Amino acid sequence: MKQNLCLCALLLVSVFFLSACSDEGTADQQQIRQPNVVFIMCDDLNDYSGAFGGHPQVKTPNIDRLAKSAVSFANAHSNTPVCSPSRNSLFTGIYTHRSKDFGWIPHDEQPVLKDAKTLMEYFRENGYLVVGSGKLLHHNRKSLWDEWGVDINNYGPFAYDGKDLVGHPSVPEPFRSIGHVDGSFAPLSDVPAFPETSADAEKPGWRYSKQDPRYLNYVDENNRDLTPDEMHAQWAAQKIQELDSQDGQKPFFLGVGFVRPHTPLYAPKRFFDMFPIDEIELSPLKEGDVEDVYYLNNLPDTRKGPRYYRLLGESYPDVETGLKHFLQAYLACIAFVDEQIGIVLDALDNSRFKDNTIVVFTSDHGWNMGEKEYLFKNSPWEESTRIPLIIRYPGESAAGSTVDHPVSLIDIYPTLADLSNLEGSTAKSESGPTLDGFSLRPFLSDPEFQDWEGPEGALTVLGVGLDKEDVLKQNYAYRTRNWRYIQYLNGDEELYDHQTDPYEWTNLAADEQYAKKKQELKDQMMRIVNVN
Repeated sequence: MKQNLCLCALLLVSVFFLSACSDEGTADQQQIRQPNVVFIMCDDLNDYSGAFGGHPQVKTPNIDRLAKSAVSFANAHSNTPVCSPSRNSLFTGIYTHRSKDFGWIPHDEQPVLKDAKTLMEYFRENGYLVVGSGKLLHHNRKSLWDEWGVDINNYGPFAYDGKDLVGHPSVPEPFRSIGHVDGSFAPLSDVPAFPETSADAEKPGWRYSKQDPRYLNYVDENNRDLTPDEMHAQWAAQKIQELDSQDGQKPFFLGVGFVRPHTPLYAPKRFFDMFPIDEIELSPLKEGDVEDVYYLNNLPDTRKGPRYYRLLGESYPDVETGLKHFLQAYLACIAFVDEQIGIVLDALDNSRFKDNTIVVFTSDHGWNMGEKEYLFKNSPWEESTRIPLIIRYPGESAAGSTVDHPVSLIDIYPTLADLSNLEGSTAKSESGPTLDGFSLRPFLSDPEFQDWEGPEGALTVLGVGLDKEDVLKQNYAYRTRNWRYIQYLNGDEELYDHQTDPYEWTNLAADEQYAKKKQELKDQMMRIVNVN
């Protein structure tokens, strides 16, 4: 009898122990199931990728294969189509007009943004290992990361004449005189040579930056140093492989920022060879397309977009020829950066993290390629505001689907916080700002979702170089599913019907037939602008 009682007691203890172990195992499994995040970002990439149909000749097999396994947001837009404020807004989740971040001041030096946790800080507070490399924030802060990757000037290499960084010598004047960033494009095989340099000059060639004494040595396509984007891709792939080989269960947030296709447009020659200059197709352009727009009434003619367009036309027999040379370099840099994206995706897909990792791919803003006689970013039109946005969340995202509802970069922060089940305030104090965007999670499983909490359209503000205090003294663009409405700081307006005018060639703002629609769009836009 005593033996039976002892046996029963032993069984009860065993059951309790196994149950406790099972609960502990469940907790561990839940931690394992908490998704990792791989966040990939390009610079100055518009809708020129196969998945987004922006140009018929673009070659982006890796972006396209990601899209086939994920959800693509076909109507996604930048909230500020210029580098620094766009990235500050994305990584803090605060609209530019709300923070009054209209320039190039680091986020942690601004009255509003310094009190907002960056996405990286929020993930780290929730127990994530946070690692990154490349251009993510415009002004990087290594303290935001548990581990930072390659420390290098992301824009290089540059043409170096022995004393200064300069426009590449193969680019004709006067476009070359724009400078060593925006006035430069060439294959890496065209090593800069300056036979007229003085005797006291250093060796000319490819240099990573003015401050960095290292040269990018080039012998041939198979015997050369790496560009910064290649370094970032290899670092990210190696970091994924390293984490894959470890037993740690801590989830990770890995960010990698590629600078191409930002100028200077340099890439290995084989990418230029993909796009023979005599076969280049320009984007659809309309003669006289600037006659019904008001950009120059509100921003000086010295602004970069119109000036770059004019100088390109002066540097070649005609502006169309100049655009083809510039576009060749832009397409080459897209194909080049697509290959780097593929290196990161391959590392992820060949790891044990493949089915437990959210992948986000996007850009900070787009780029006008001659439309409306404009060659630059920071315009209120489709080419400058539209960006690629792809989200893959294994088990939830509808692979290969497309969302047409307009969204914007402001929605990435709340989306990742939602998908990753992050907890706690995103502000650093009780008076700190709350997130402005909305989670895109409903669209991942149902691309046709109709009851989203977010707005009917995507807001873009162009405030760089203007009044830094008055929110209403900015230029705003508002993109819905079928319309684009633009309101300039002096009251000028533009209105485009994307159902009949996808290239935004005809401004309908002065047509009384569309007065009601224009007012409806303006009211929607101002509800966002005046949200606080």
